[in-house]
Amino acid sequence: MAGVAGGGGGGSNDFQWCFSQVKGAIDEDVAEADIISTVEFNYSGDLLATGDKGGRVVIFQREQENKSRPHSRGEYNVYSTFQSHEPEFDYLKSLEIEEKINKIRWLPQQNAAHFLLSTNDKTIKLWKISERDKRAEGYNLKDEDGRLRDPFRITALRVPILKPMDLMVEASPRRIFANAHTYHINSISVNSDHETYLSADDLRINLWHLEITDRSFNIVDIKPANMEELTEVITAAEFHPHHCNVFVYSSSKGTIRLCDMRSSALCDRHSKFFEEPEDPSSRSFFSEIISSISDVKFSHSGRYMMTRDYLSVKVWDLNMENRPVETYQVHEYLRSKLCSLYENDCIFDKFECCWNGSDSAIMTGSYNNFFRMFDRNTRRDITLEASRESSKPRAILKPRKVCTGGKRKKDEISVDSLDFNKKILHTAWHPMENIIAVAATNNLYIFQDKIN
Repeated sequence: MAGVAGGGGGGSNDFQWCFSQVKGAIDEDVAEADIISTVEFNYSGDLLATGDKGGRVVIFQREQENKSRPHSRGEYNVYSTFQSHEPEFDYLKSLEIEEKINKIRWLPQQNAAHFLLSTNDKTIKLWKISERDKRAEGYNLKDEDGRLRDPFRITALRVPILKPMDLMVEASPRRIFANAHTYHINSISVNSDHETYLSADDLRINLWHLEITDRSFNIVDIKPANMEELTEVITAAEFHPHHCNVFVYSSSKGTIRLCDMRSSALCDRHSKFFEEPEDPSSRSFFSEIISSISDVKFSHSGRYMMTRDYLSVKVWDLNMENRPVETYQVHEYLRSKLCSLYENDCIFDKFECCWNGSDSAIMTGSYNNFFRMFDRNTRRDITLEASRESSKPRAILKPRKVCTGGKRKKDEISVDSLDFNKKILHTAWHPMENIIAVAATNNLYIFQDKIN
């Protein structure tokens, strides 16, 4: 798979990203419920799911390629939309439980139907998405309009037949996993055994079986006996892509713990502890806040993991705990702006990160609807923008540059004019191709590499 950025007609790794599609309304006034809160491709990349703050899940399906137009690769169109979660109220604690979808995770496809897990702060649901394009006709005990027939009037037996009908896509909740989390769920991750999954909140991680809804096993519990002694919380957790006994979780202190479920039932003792020693010279009032890890993702190979903190992305080799093997600065120019970012609460934004299909490139978001890509082989990086200005079909995305001081060049944008309300927190990369999905507030942008 190619790298991240395109220059001239250099090596085979050079290519350019171009606009493919944008989904969502253009309105200036964005309804809170329409803000996208998670984006996830399925294992084949043919389906793309988004969840929003209104508790809805929208699934896009990739159309088949058109033979008459060889240059137009399959576009993603709406396949199914359903209300996954509703707002609830916890009467014991007098707390509103909002319907916002925190995470979506696909299960590997086993048959014609698709399954996904979606979660809000408290409840995880397993959804089945299936197609119906035939209906049965010619029942013995009821008429075509569904009314029951008088049994005494039935003089002959009919064999019902299947007639074709317009395609219907149905989403039905198959399992509801509730009442297992005291705190807000921040992560769900399906195990490589395809039978179990984990869910993590601020202080605990639970292990579930996909068939069993009334009980889960608590595998991590960092809640202190006295809550005044609480020093850190769990921020993200994920299963290893190949070893069903291994998972990692990250903390608000910038550390990552790798646990092995073979060692004990309660994984309070980690097997590996990943932490980068802090540089005393760069210590400041904000050091602890910006070192908090907002996302952790294993590479597809399972050899590396990537963590995102406020200013950087780090790649860790699972065999080396004392420091990351790669560190990429996402928006270092914001270091001088941390005070105002603290005042407007942006410093607590939780940016996610993702790998491309071959683990050779990584992507994460920034402000002003910018998103960053880093090529791990060439160490080149690029800043691109998700905006409607460059949303003409096949329009090539121009690299953006931020001016950090001194004289601003023509194409550069000044740090002071960045819009901190426009932020790219959620991105996804197709598992096999150079197609990316970028959530910008209530719009979903889809970009792909340019074919000459």
